[in-house]
Amino acid sequence: MKKILLTLFVSLFALPVWSAHIIGGELTYECLGSGNYRFTLKLYRDCLGGGAEFDGAPSAFFSAATISLFQGSNNQPLKTYYETNPVIENIPIAESNPCIVPPSGICVESGVYTWTDNLPVINESYTLSYQRCCRNNTISNLINPGDVGSTYTVEITPSAQASCNSSPVFENLPPIVICSNQELEFDFSATDSDGDILVYSLCTPLVGGGNDTGNPTIYSGVAPDPESPPPYSGVPFLFGQYSASNPMGGSPPLSIDATTGLLTGVPIFLGQFVVGVCVEEYRNGELLSTVTRDFQFNVTTCQPTVEAQLNVPEIDDDGNYRIKVCGDSVVSIDNISYQLNFINDFLWSVDIGTDTLENSADFDPTFNLPGVGAYPGNLVLNPGLFCDDSINFIIDVFPGLEADFDFEYDTCDYGPVTFFDLSESGAGPNTVIGWDWTFGDGDVSDNQNPIHLYKIPGDLNVNLTIRDTNQCENQISQIVPYFPVPDLLILEPNRFAGCVPDSIFFLNLSVPIDSTYDILWDFGDGNIGEGVSPYHFYQDTGVFSINLDITSPIGCKTDTFFEELITMLPNAVAGFDYNPNEVSNFEPEVTFIDESIDAAAFYWNFNNSDFSIEQNPVHTFLDTGLVTVTQIVTHESGCRDTSITILDVIPKVSYFLPNAFTPNLDGVHDRYMGTGVTFGMKSFNMTIWNRYGELVYETDDYSKGWNGRKNNTGQESPEGLYMVFVEYITPRNEKVELRSYATLVR
Repeated sequence: MKKILLTLFVSLFALPVWSAHIIGGELTYECLGSGNYRFTLKLYRDCLGGGAEFDGAPSAFFSAATISLFQGSNNQPLKTYYETNPVIENIPIAESNPCIVPPSGICVESGVYTWTDNLPVINESYTLSYQRCCRNNTISNLINPGDVGSTYTVEITPSAQASCNSSPVFENLPPIVICSNQELEFDFSATDSDGDILVYSLCTPLVGGGNDTGNPTIYSGVAPDPESPPPYSGVPFLFGQYSASNPMGGSPPLSIDATTGLLTGVPIFLGQFVVGVCVEEYRNGELLSTVTRDFQFNVTTCQPTVEAQLNVPEIDDDGNYRIKVCGDSVVSIDNISYQLNFINDFLWSVDIGTDTLENSADFDPTFNLPGVGAYPGNLVLNPGLFCDDSINFIIDVFPGLEADFDFEYDTCDYGPVTFFDLSESGAGPNTVIGWDWTFGDGDVSDNQNPIHLYKIPGDLNVNLTIRDTNQCENQISQIVPYFPVPDLLILEPNRFAGCVPDSIFFLNLSVPIDSTYDILWDFGDGNIGEGVSPYHFYQDTGVFSINLDITSPIGCKTDTFFEELITMLPNAVAGFDYNPNEVSNFEPEVTFIDESIDAAAFYWNFNNSDFSIEQNPVHTFLDTGLVTVTQIVTHESGCRDTSITILDVIPKVSYFLPNAFTPNLDGVHDRYMGTGVTFGMKSFNMTIWNRYGELVYETDDYSKGWNGRKNNTGQESPEGLYMVFVEYITPRNEKVELRSYATLVR
């Protein structure tokens, strides 16, 4: 039997719909003689509801149940039983598998009602029925499962009455939790006190009850009272996916042995599934009774409770862990068996080829073996207990091997390093078959005796891993002190002509060198420097030769003279002034005055909108704001210099008020309004007041004026003196206020 620990999805068992639902049931009868019967209704429910109602009674689980008795085809019940105080029993989660460790938060209870009654023998069947709504919303194999109720029923046929027959009774409680992708074997067998032939099958659970909470006396009520009469409909399985004979899917799907009642299959889908199991009772070929068990199976992911396992990469075709040891007869085994909290004991045994076995009860044992050979062994977890597990292993002890190498190279002259393999294997000559070299510079080789040319110096860590015919490995590391000087010094640029002043970068491409080398530069202008690839700033014109000296950390030397490598040419110096000093839209024409030195040619750029090649150009700026003026001057040598100046072309506005106007409609000075440059003016406001302090005109449009009438529409204002106030904001957000007098003359 597989040892498993359940890992349950929270959504499966923690949703509110899980609580307080009946999840299965069955109804049986026992004939006591003289027409007396004992009836048993067994109901199953999830018990984490915290006081769920049952048949209208809160708090107590299964506090009451109504069961109706029907006779023949009569739609009205012969009587209704009102049963209370059921025997409540908790169903063990792992009843079907003692090695299951139940997860927390799962609880299933059974409630058993038992009562007796006398039923005279008649030529019609008696049918007992119990109905209840509703099933869990999370059921996977039904359509709208939350709307589907349950009916648990049994029929006492005339033949059963005449022979005082008792119905079969299932022996085992149903399995609460089933592991996905695990073989399921559950004994659904029943016992029959009359010794009749029993036939088992997967069958359709029945529908009953409804969501109508208003009236329990109707069949659609949550707990119908009385129950609806037979016949009853089957639950609506998801068409095309599930059915009574295939209620859970799986590979292979669920099936039941018709003779033994053994339920088997491998569920592969997670979820909750309604399953019906029927047992039919036959005597002399006649069907006497059928008992249906309707139950909700919960399929979830499980993992082993205890599992023996070793930290060994190889398992052979027979399932043996292969533990390989090379050159050592003392073997330590890395045990990674789990779950440790369920493991009580470890029993190890190794066959050392004699009549005795070397035993150990340690978690990580160590065995002292005789020598080279193959030693079979075994590990048993929890020996003698039901929930145990075991594995087999073989310890292969091989001869040892030793990696070794030597190397050779010229200490000071840059050249390759030759490596010589000196490795040996105890398995015999020519048994080393693999060589893996890492040279410490990122390069590798699988040659036995490689030749490697380094591009970097240093104390390089070289590693050799060897492998023999037994796939044993050994490795060795050595430091190769590699500090030769380059056989050729290479610089970039290899020839340079530039303009003074300038900073030149000397890129040293010589190999192998690094910052541990002493590197001395003579730049030919009286200055020296250090470093692998330095910068040098040339200020004077002329032709300069470079000398480079290199000394390695172990004292190897080399030098090179680069004749006339650098040519520095004379250059012009750009510079200019301009007039006027303040540039605006009122005075946009600017004269630029060249102040450069040694310039032979000129180029001017005016804010990328115009250019000139004159020495002292004149330019008119059409736009206001910040503008960039660039002067580029060229020396006779071809060297150039640049000077850049940013000018501010100031946007200005002007506004002037007249001192009189004559609104006599002669076309001359008929309106009072200001004049000037108003482009860019913002927030304009003009108000005109008479001598009594009365506002006679106001406008926010500088292009409009006063016509001498009040607000330009009322009666004419008299001749005389009027006060004028004007406010506006310039393009640079400067506030301007004007005050004046206007004389109205008619």
